Amino acid sequence: MIPTGLTAGTWNLDSSHSEVGFTVRHAGISKVRGNFDKVTSVLEVGQDLGDSKITAVIDAASFNSNDANRDAHVKGADFFDVEQFPELRFTATGIEGSGEEYKLTGDLTIKDTTRPVTLDVEFNGVAVDPFGATRAGFAGSTVISRKEFGLTWNAALETGGVLVGDKVTINVDVAFVKA
Repeated sequence: MIPTGLTAGTWNLDSSHSEVGFTVRHAGISKVRGNFDKVTSVLEVGQDLGDSKITAVIDAASFNSNDANRDAHVKGADFFDVEQFPELRFTATGIEGSGEEYKLTGDLTIKDTTRPVTLDVEFNGVAVDPFGATRAGFAGSTVISRKEFGLTWNAALETGGVLVGDKVTINVDVAFVKA
């Protein structure tokens, strides 16, 4: 069943009112947060959930953790290698749920590795803004192993452990506008 107010058709990501972010453990004692500043996405709502599709393309070079040195390192060959792999991609393979709670399953591609992921998604509703645009909001998250995507660089710490944690939490808070 399609969420209440979400009508069939094409919905485009409103990137100025959306965020695709992450958190990852740093040195085992804190978390680093950041986001991707350039994301495009299209939501094709069908007559039911089984007919609906979503794709997203993330500009890997738009990685931003508010630390220029770290950003340059993550964009380099040790991590995203944005020169060779300029995009991260997500393509939905299934949507299940009802009301406000959904499971969005899809294929996430980072560098040359594609793996299935499932996001827990909350449907935040539909509204018409003062300019007549119909908007739909969603929030979601998933946890991935960066090693499973070939992002294996790390450095050992004197006190034991490693500099960068393996588990990365991906958070999305997005708005789509009906085309």
